[in-house]
Amino acid sequence: MRADTKYPIVLVHGMGFRDRKHICYWGRIPKVLRRHGAAVYFGEQDSNGSIETNARQLAKRIDEILAKTHAPKVNVLAHSKGGLEMRYLISTMGYGDRIASLTTLATPHHGSKTLDRLAWLPDGLLRFGCKVADLWFRLLGDRQPDTYRAIQLFLTKNAAAFNRANPDDPRVYYQSYGFVMPRAAADLTMWFPWTIVHAFEGENDGLLAPRAVKWTNFRGIYTGQARRGVSHMDEIDGRRMRVRLHGEYDFDDVPLFYLHIAAELKRMGF
Repeated sequence: MRADTKYPIVLVHGMGFRDRKHICYWGRIPKVLRRHGAAVYFGEQDSNGSIETNARQLAKRIDEILAKTHAPKVNVLAHSKGGLEMRYLISTMGYGDRIASLTTLATPHHGSKTLDRLAWLPDGLLRFGCKVADLWFRLLGDRQPDTYRAIQLFLTKNAAAFNRANPDDPRVYYQSYGFVMPRAAADLTMWFPWTIVHAFEGENDGLLAPRAVKWTNFRGIYTGQARRGVSHMDEIDGRRMRVRLHGEYDFDDVPLFYLHIAAELKRMGF
């Protein structure tokens, strides 16, 4: 299976992590894609920046990649909040002429009903917690962290307004994927948020319910071939361990799922 797509592949991370050389957000995925011929780059935006500031950083990064590769466009695979940043970049910032395809993986396109239910928390307390997070992520390298503003977009009313303001660009091929883990014990690092989301919304990947992530050309929900399921961390090979996926197609490991996406984009002329 070949992954040497017509356009370079850019991996755009989600919230809470940065692209680092030795501790890669994407686990074994870049190595597998490159082994099969793909030209792989990273978005390198802030961990906890707002949608707007991160989109500006992504614009600069994509322009750098296009200048380096002399390619007219890129294919983007975006996880979680990174998918929203790319949609903003394409629609509001007019980058549709530079993006061949956007694949979103567990992106909260429709917001979180769980966060809606937790909105009773005192705003002052929430702002204080976000400021602490901003300080931490600034120490880790963020240029413009704004955790409070970032999480506001995850409320369903704000997500709906974002969707109205950022419709699909007809020049870009969009597709989306969702994932679920069947029980809290399937991923002990995600058991607590899974339990909360499950109480309010039912099945989820440890953070997001399927209803939240469905967007154009939705390719369905992937779960595990065994009882373990697929958590929000598993989706980007966060543990570098074998996780079998079951959905539209079956895969013996997460990097093979990404290899399939790249091979499909290649066959489609992207």
